[in-house]
Amino acid sequence: MRIAVVGSGYVGLVAGTCFAESGNTVTCIDIDQKKIDNLKEGIIPIFEPGLEELIKRNVRDGRLSFTTDYAEGMKDAQVAFIAVGTPPGEDGGADVQYVLAAARSIAEHMTGYTVVVDKSTVPVGTAKKVEAAISEVAKHEFDVVSNPEFLKEGAAIADFLKPDRVVVGADTERAAKVMTELYEPFVRTGNPIFVMDVASAELTKYAANAMLATRISFMNEIANVCELVGANVDNVRKGIGSDDRIGSRFLFSGIGYGGSCFPKDVKAIIHTADKHDYNFQMMKAVEEVNASQKLLMYRKIVDHFGEDLTGKRFALWGLAFKPNTDDMREAPAIVLSRALRAAGATVVAHDPEAMGESQEHYLGDEVEYAETPMEAVQGADALVIVTEWSEFRRPDFDALKAALKNPVVFDGRNIFPRNTLEELGFSYAGVGR
Repeated sequence: MRIAVVGSGYVGLVAGTCFAESGNTVTCIDIDQKKIDNLKEGIIPIFEPGLEELIKRNVRDGRLSFTTDYAEGMKDAQVAFIAVGTPPGEDGGADVQYVLAAARSIAEHMTGYTVVVDKSTVPVGTAKKVEAAISEVAKHEFDVVSNPEFLKEGAAIADFLKPDRVVVGADTERAAKVMTELYEPFVRTGNPIFVMDVASAELTKYAANAMLATRISFMNEIANVCELVGANVDNVRKGIGSDDRIGSRFLFSGIGYGGSCFPKDVKAIIHTADKHDYNFQMMKAVEEVNASQKLLMYRKIVDHFGEDLTGKRFALWGLAFKPNTDDMREAPAIVLSRALRAAGATVVAHDPEAMGESQEHYLGDEVEYAETPMEAVQGADALVIVTEWSEFRRPDFDALKAALKNPVVFDGRNIFPRNTLEELGFSYAGVGR
């Protein structure tokens, strides 16, 4: 098929590249000229394992191209994906103005019947707005489909090429047939393609992320109770995760979730409920717990060193909200760093991928940056684990102890064996241990 993908951010790039990898001809359209120029030069705007190699191969083989010109991108396109940003508005609802703008531009440049696909995460009812926007200018037949993405940052390529399921919201058989044909190569092992009404597909995305966010906040609450009663959250996690009604995934305690999806989608589903006069109490509690959890390590640091941290130096290992990405949107590192700075401390951070992102868009020169993990801890009063990168899990603990001014570790992701560190003379504080 010939496919147009509007938006060359995280979702658009991954989707467009993976569709090209399965043999389709894909053009990614973006209004950001610099981004398109960089992509044509092989400069990828995000870090995602495996993505750069796939982009370069498919560009080389002529299946993937980039443009700012809708006429070029939409020429003979049978399917047009909208994968632009839907940032939260002041009221917490998703802002769909960019989705509607993309829809109008698609409509102006259709060359025949087109399936227009909402790939962006959008509130229930957006497809109807997209249909109305297209109808104002379209000269060709079209259908609007909802096709939410369920990609995990850091594993997005595998998630797209071998999805657990594909959800398609389509109100016509014609559109459902096109989407089923498009996705069949990705589900050859038998994983399902669920075709449903559009509203259900739109809500499925929010419901999935709301459930995952709930599991995270629930386990963080359990971890906090563990500390009060002298239990170990790792043992509790294993005990409940072995129950097949619960399962073992998303039961790790830590210092809160971040990223582009969970915070935004929790706010959006609360907003949707509020618009229909429903008080979604559980999701409001999930959001409240997460905000508090981002300051957990700060509270532990204050308990250890006192409220005045003037003259103290803290090493942060990790800035990204999770490993295998450079994404710092809503990252706990931002909240923690600013709290430490406000208390008078100096912060020096190392992250394998996110330091450039932090300098340019988030913490700037509020913190110092170290080229290696061991450089960050040199002369620091304590080490704080913020992101569970694999390379942080097994350092030379003797060298770590020698580099620190005080052998103190605040492990916000429970990646270190507590007993080992305490036997080596470290003061150790984890989450729920």
